[in-house]
Formats: sequence, structure tokens, C-alpha cells
Amino acid sequence: MVDEENKVPAAASITSKKRPFDSLVISNENDPLQIPERPFPVTKKRVVLGELNNLGSVVGSTQISDFTETRESKRKIMLRKNTTENVVKETVEPETSASSSPKDDLQKCGYGPLIYQHLHSLEVEERRRPLSNYMEKVQNNLTPPMRMIVVDWLVEVAEEYKLVSDTLYLAVSYIDRFLSFHVLATDMLQLLSVSCMLVASKYEEISPPHVEDFCYITDNSYTREEVVNMEKDLLNFLNFEISNPTTKTFLRIFTKAAQDSLSFLTLQFEFLSCYLAELSLLDYSCVRFLPSMTAASAIFLSRFTVLPNVRPWNLALQQCTGYKPSELKDCVLVIHELQSGRSEATGRALREKYMNHKYKCVAALHPPDIPACFFDDA
Repeated sequence: MVDEENKVPAAASITSKKRPFDSLVISNENDPLQIPERPFPVTKKRVVLGELNNLGSVVGSTQISDFTETRESKRKIMLRKNTTENVVKETVEPETSASSSPKDDLQKCGYGPLIYQHLHSLEVEERRRPLSNYMEKVQNNLTPPMRMIVVDWLVEVAEEYKLVSDTLYLAVSYIDRFLSFHVLATDMLQLLSVSCMLVASKYEEISPPHVEDFCYITDNSYTREEVVNMEKDLLNFLNFEISNPTTKTFLRIFTKAAQDSLSFLTLQFEFLSCYLAELSLLDYSCVRFLPSMTAASAIFLSRFTVLPNVRPWNLALQQCTGYKPSELKDCVLVIHELQSGRSEATGRALREKYMNHKYKCVAALHPPDIPACFFDDA
């Protein structure tokens, strides 16, 4: 798969002491959150939840993380001069992506099916699953639009700190699981979200952001002590079992199996699958689906978007994922609504991310209606 490089830019200066969630006004549960806009000074570079509408491309070009410097210094050490040819030859092994060898790794090894079976057994464990109706049964003040806004903001945070997408998926998983058993006040939702991102980044990243970085990213709305205390509560709730298969875990496996007939559109298909899977994070109604089902549905819809006249599901994908087309129908239609922009959960930050040319502008692709016959089992 195509993942972003682990980089942690330097934190910017403090702009305001005001908590972004304090000024949210909600008329009813169906209305989107109204976040007051504040002027965003050109010299400020921190991503604040209350200032997402004013965010521009203001990351300083001179900001270089310690990790980047270390990597560059190691890269220079690895360079050696070939005296016979009088050239400098690089000895660093080039990075490879999933698209360069679609049938390697898990698909090649003989125990691949056992790995998938183990991952599937983990994702169905009750202790690893959020309640599908926790907003209605547990929470008194939080609503699906609130959740959508904070998840979309986490997309912005992940982009700001150059975090891998696995960190985002894991953090959202922590949020849903924690909210399934703990009543939370509105002004504490952002604190929970950055604490979840902190724990997830410590697990997934080579060089994770520091606690102070997450304080800065909230415009210093929370102190270091508050973030650390919430982190403790989260880890105790998880019983320190922070590893968990996510949609991204299964998406890597399924993408390799789905690329055999799409070799000429490999990158576009790969980015589109990632975009659709991340769209599912925004919608509270997708919480009820297993990560493997969400990943399979993203593959289904990606193939249909790229080749709308060809059946998106075949026997090979059915055997790989364990899902028939009829079993994916509900999840596919939900993500299709998100992709078409007809759903209320339309994250601005996520769409802007995948409108970038480095992601082949896949957010601009809009599929037609899916024929009902495509959900018929073969």
C-alpha cells in the first residue's frame, strides 16, 4: 500500500487559550455543528479544531523534523564513491509499495489464510468491538455530527504531523470503544480524541509526536496533565491491549487480491480504496460493520467506480474476503452515499486531502448508481 512517511514537524506557537468546543452551538441532533470562524494569522501554523475552515497551506518550508535530519544523515553515510566509474552510487535499498508486487507477501506465503483467519477472529471479539448504538444508549450530550467533526479534524491532525493512516484508524477505534462505556461531556470529546491519537501514534509511528505537540494542536486548550490523565484512563479501559485489527489492516490484504485485473490503474484504484475506507470513519452508522466488511466494501465500490460496466465482485475476491456480494450490500450503499456527497457526514478535511494530485484526485470521482444485479450472489 502507499503510506505516508513518518515525519513530525516542529510544533508552532500558541495562539489562543479558548477551548474550541466551548463555542459550539447545536440546534438539534440533525444539524451540523456550527464552529465560529476566527481569523487565522499567517504566522500561525498549528491546526486548531475551531479554525479548520480557515486552514491554508501554511506549513513552513524550513521546518524539518529530527527524524528527517537523522534519516538524511544516515542516507549520506550510505553513499560511497565508485572509483572505477567515478560516480557516487546510492546503497540504500529503495522503498517498495504494494502496487509494485501485487501477489507477494501475504498472498504468496502458505500460511496467509491462517493469518487472515486469526485477524478475523480478533475483530469479532466483543471486547474489541464498539457498541453499534452507543450514541443512543450511552451518551447524553454527544451526537453523530459531533463525532464526524472530531474525526475529520483528526484527519487534519494526521496530515499536519505526517502520521500513517494506521494511526488514524486505530485512534478512531479507541474513540468508539471508549464512548461505548463512558459518558462524556461535549467539551471533553476533543481531549479524548487527541489522547487516542497519542496512544495510537506511540504504537504505530517510528517517531510519534510528543504530548506537548497534541496540546499545541488543540490551541493549548488542554494542559499536559489533562492529556496524560486521559491517556491513563484510556489505557486502563483497554487493559493496555492497544493492538487491534482495523479496516486498514484488511484493506492491504484485499487490495493485493483485487489488483490482478486493474494493473493499468493500480495507483488510482489503491488511493480510491483508501479514500472510501477513510470516508467510512466519518459516518457513525458504519460503526456497526466489521473492519473486514468495511474494507471489502471499499474494494467493491472502488472497482465499480473505476470500471462501472464490469461486475466488481468475483469468486476470487469472495474466497479471499469471505464475503458474498449480498452480504456487502448494506455497507457498500452507505459508503456510496458518502462518496456521492448525499450523506450528511461529508468531511471537508478528508475530501481536500484526496483532492490532492499526489492521491490522483480520487475524491473527484463520482460513481453512478449501482445496478441491483451486482449484489446477486454468483
